[in-house]
Amino acid sequence: MARYTGPKSKIARKLGAPIFGADKVLAKKNYPPGQHGNSRRRKTSEYGIQLKEKQKAKYTYGVLEKQFRNLFEKAHRSKGVTGEVLLQLLESRLDNVVFRLGIARSRAAARQLVSHRHITVDGQVVNIPSYTLKPGQVVAVRERSKSLEVIEGALSGFNHSKYPWLEWEQSSLSGKFLHQPERADIPEDIKEQLIVELYSK
Repeated sequence: MARYTGPKSKIARKLGAPIFGADKVLAKKNYPPGQHGNSRRRKTSEYGIQLKEKQKAKYTYGVLEKQFRNLFEKAHRSKGVTGEVLLQLLESRLDNVVFRLGIARSRAAARQLVSHRHITVDGQVVNIPSYTLKPGQVVAVRERSKSLEVIEGALSGFNHSKYPWLEWEQSSLSGKFLHQPERADIPEDIKEQLIVELYSK
């Protein structure tokens, strides 16, 4: 399963973005980790800037290098703007949709819920976090898992109107994946064109 288990603040400081959510360490130390992190400021090359953006996207969505490369190749073969399609494919992952629906507080927690068979797609249990949803499919909490404290806690006070491509039904604890999100609706601060340029070399 694609997940990072190391120190999250170190990665956030390296990439200069709170990719795992609010980060107190990043707020205090907004410079790279390491002995010389706050002293020497070398000019980053064009390749370095592009690589940093790819790493940011990978860690944000919890995707390993091979998976990310495969998603890029799929986006490149698709009609439309490659960078935008890449983000749409990442947003269509089951673990991400579970997170966006508020069923889990983080993508890592969402992956765990999916892997532990707490989530269904169109009524069938799916335990593959990277499962790609299609428009019209319904993601729901499995009946026997609805009383889980971690799910109830995540859903408490969550604003379900944040994402226009998802529709939430509170009575059944289910959400419909209405359509692929527009780029303007995806809140992640990722410059996808830099990723396209990196892979196009």
